[in-house]
Amino acid sequence: MTSRAMIPSEPRTAMLDKAVEALRRGELVVYPTETLYALGADAASPLALRRLFAAKVREAGKPVALIAADPAMAFAIARDIPGAARRLAKAFWPGPLTLVMPAKAGLPESLVGADGGVGVRVSSHPIAHALAHRLGRPITATSANSAGQPPSTTIEQARAAFGRKVKVYLEGGELGGSPPSTVVAFDREAIKVLRAAAIPRRRLEAALTGAR
Repeated sequence: MTSRAMIPSEPRTAMLDKAVEALRRGELVVYPTETLYALGADAASPLALRRLFAAKVREAGKPVALIAADPAMAFAIARDIPGAARRLAKAFWPGPLTLVMPAKAGLPESLVGADGGVGVRVSSHPIAHALAHRLGRPITATSANSAGQPPSTTIEQARAAFGRKVKVYLEGGELGGSPPSTVVAFDREAIKVLRAAAIPRRRLEAALTGAR
């Protein structure tokens, strides 16, 4: 039986090499996740984040979530890690669960919500994992579409949305067969489901109860 804690094997392609180098230069990439295509930028680069918001025509003050290579990388951006967050991460990462935790001081403002939280998940898609792993930092995981438009389920749709604003497009086939990630925040040890999607609340609660 495969453990949920296993990290996907890393694909090695010339295009992936180009994507990682583009991220290091502050450029944008489009890549597949286990849910939809995402628009990726180095989460530590103010230049890259400005390019991302401009490309998406995204309003200021609306933060973007992140993908980390593993739980250690994900938790490193949090100021405080609720015990419930650790239990949910153990149960559902890698996978479509975004945890919103108090942001560590010094994170770019565009990643932090009005409540001081930052959203992050560990993706089960090997390309998404490889990008964050090889960059050595989290990458943005906002959907690959202009604000207000439907999310991209094919690389062609992403190209139509962004054109040359994106440096590298990584093909992952047709996506969208699964709901987007479930988003969970915390009030001490109680969970607040901000978006009920891929993982229903009953499974979250079962994982928390069973872990005690």
